[in-house]
Amino acid sequence: MTFSGHAPGSREYRRLIIGLFFAGIATFAQLYSAQAVLPQISADLAVSPATAALSVSAATLGLALAVIPWSTVADRIGRVPAMATGVLTATLFGLVAPLSGDIVMLLALRFAEGVALGAVPAVALAYLSEEVEGRHAATAAGSYIAGTTVGGLLGRIVSGIVGEFGGWQAGVLSVAVLCAAAAVLFLWLTPRARGFVPGRLRAVRGPGILERLRAPLRSALQWALYAQGFLLMGAFVAVYNYLGFHLSAPPFDLPSWLVTLLFLAYLAGTVSSPWAGALASRVGRFPVLLGSIGIMATGAGLLLVPAAAVVLVGLLLFTAGFFGAHAVASGWTPVAADPASRAQASSLYYFAYYAGSSLFGWLLGLVFGAASWNWFVAAVVAMCAAAALAAWSALRGVPTGRG
Repeated sequence: MTFSGHAPGSREYRRLIIGLFFAGIATFAQLYSAQAVLPQISADLAVSPATAALSVSAATLGLALAVIPWSTVADRIGRVPAMATGVLTATLFGLVAPLSGDIVMLLALRFAEGVALGAVPAVALAYLSEEVEGRHAATAAGSYIAGTTVGGLLGRIVSGIVGEFGGWQAGVLSVAVLCAAAAVLFLWLTPRARGFVPGRLRAVRGPGILERLRAPLRSALQWALYAQGFLLMGAFVAVYNYLGFHLSAPPFDLPSWLVTLLFLAYLAGTVSSPWAGALASRVGRFPVLLGSIGIMATGAGLLLVPAAAVVLVGLLLFTAGFFGAHAVASGWTPVAADPASRAQASSLYYFAYYAGSSLFGWLLGLVFGAASWNWFVAAVVAMCAAAALAAWSALRGVPTGRG
């Protein structure tokens, strides 16, 4: 009997979603643990804010470069074994990184950590699209993205609060310990793949890796989806990288512990990503994607107001819009790809996603340092507009807009 995917409500579906939830914590808490302590890293290692932010960009760059190789590994050894290998290896690097005594060593270890972390985003959505009934794929993808927001939130909040009292090293180390526990739960809960046979076990070999990469790269639809990840993630990470510096200066002069609590705005993404996935299943992916980008840009505009309460509202809208758009675009990518290229299509999306994070997480720091906060926000809004234009030009009327 052909396997058609786990249905919502089944034991395997629940274990799959919860297991990937913990994989998201183990991955994204580590990836962004340095972001909340960037001012401490800048002061302790005597480097500029843009240089300190490289501790985030180094990890996301490593991840961006690794997602395509990880997709090949997953095709060979299986989805779950590849994710398990990456998460466990990254946790080891995460435990060592806080021991760095200078910025060069810290960046090298964070880069290696990012390479290992690439396994989960490279494979998770392809795994979901193969293991969940097709009509529930968008909803399941939204639930997975919600788990990644919890990971990103925990990484920032835990490291920020612990770092306030024990230094940035203690903050980053505490997150690595948390991620080790999450990795164990992921390994215990996640069911074995039934909708995919690893290449090493197949009697007949499928297309080669170059062909599996070429197929999505020939698609204008896929390029438009990759543009969403590249531009929106770049804008998102830049805001979270430099908002703390902005709020620590006049006219706000907020203390570090209060700035750290602003990362609770991530909870807006925890709510918006499953909501966007469920709404996309009903009304179509394209209108939900475009609406989410509009909400993100509106929130960015509110960051210009010199009032902390308004900035908080803007950050909530900005975060909710981003994760709504990301849930739709990332879930759409493997569904719209040929079955033989799903892992590669998903990994290319995440390559663009983290390449945007690495590039703009640093580049907009130069704008922040050399120009002003107003020009910084203007650049963020322009990136949202460019993403919306790419979506409008290639995704409007695409028949895979539902399910």
